[in-house]
Amino acid sequence: MSGMAAMMDAGMEGQGRLSARDFRRLARFIQDYSGIKMPDAKKTMVEGRLRKRLAATGCTDLTAYCRYLFDEGGLETETVSLIDVVTTNKTEFFREPEHFRYLADTALPELAEMRRAGPQTLIKCWSAASSIGAEPYTLAMVMADAGARLGGFRSSVLATDISTRVLETAAMAIYPEEMIDPVPLDMRQRHLLRSRQRERGLVRIAPELRRQVQFGRLNLMDASYPAPCDMDIIFCRNILIYFDKPTQQAVLSRLCEHLRPGGYLFLGHSESLAGFGLPVKAVATTVFRRV
Repeated sequence: MSGMAAMMDAGMEGQGRLSARDFRRLARFIQDYSGIKMPDAKKTMVEGRLRKRLAATGCTDLTAYCRYLFDEGGLETETVSLIDVVTTNKTEFFREPEHFRYLADTALPELAEMRRAGPQTLIKCWSAASSIGAEPYTLAMVMADAGARLGGFRSSVLATDISTRVLETAAMAIYPEEMIDPVPLDMRQRHLLRSRQRERGLVRIAPELRRQVQFGRLNLMDASYPAPCDMDIIFCRNILIYFDKPTQQAVLSRLCEHLRPGGYLFLGHSESLAGFGLPVKAVATTVFRRV
């Protein structure tokens, strides 16, 4: 073992490992609070991420951290930070691009016709697991271009996530250049700004597009959602796979309550509504319409 590797390993040992009991307590709390399952296979990942919270909480090791959480009332102030560090936030612009093609070519034209859209019409969209903002900003680009093409309707995007950390990144709207590779060139020219310091390799979402997107923290496990009940489009993709079946049904039922008749619900390509009896019908692969 190299000297550096030995030092790192010694540091990790000094901060302790999670006992089986502490990991079970953490896994149960995380699932009850966020819906996200934490199987035994994720124990090492959870240990690594929780070590980031030791200095902030004044705990010397993971055993002390769990004692602080569960025995000393630490959950009252630490829950948001705990969830921030253990949640995974994979995202990219135009992820699962066929959804955005369907949105531009079919869903938005049908919504515009149904709403008799004009300059005063507001088409509302909700990105219910927005991560660092790639999905809601992609939605805003597609909707802005469709609005210009289909009678000039206005659009708004509500972007929510359980993690305050990713929401802060999303609100800044600054991304490394390599992240925008999936964005079509014409859209880049309309909706993205390059840093004047090209060597930094950064781009920012244009201000007129940023104004269309509102970010807020929301836990899908909550019994009700502080969101409008007349959404035209809801994207809830690649988060349900982390939930068990009863949680999936409860979340989807609540989301459908916020979708106006004729509105569209988009799920991730490995997700399904089978057997849930929800008031929607399939119109494309993992695309559903409120009946």
